[in-house]
Amino acid sequence: MILLINPASQVPHPEAVKPVRLTHPAADPGREALRHLLIGSPDSVRSAIHQLHVLRYAEQATWSQLLTIPESGILITPEQGQVMSYLIRQRPMR
Repeated sequence: MILLINPASQVPHPEAVKPVRLTHPAADPGREALRHLLIGSPDSVRSAIHQLHVLRYAEQATWSQLLTIPESGILITPEQGQVMSYLIRQRPMR
């Protein structure tokens, strides 16, 4: 399964623009990789990373740098048999 986030109405020639490719990271032996995607404004993403750190779920330093999503979208390449779920929560504006 390949998920391509690409609003075709915004890209005049989709074949000319390449999406960002998010590949499947290798898991440590005996462990399964679980990828977390935080997509939103820079402030919201930084806030969520901080909240997960406060909850002792994930260290802030283990997250990647913020990446700007290009107009061409994002291409996610999962392993065979994987599924996807996401959560949208409303957050007050600062």
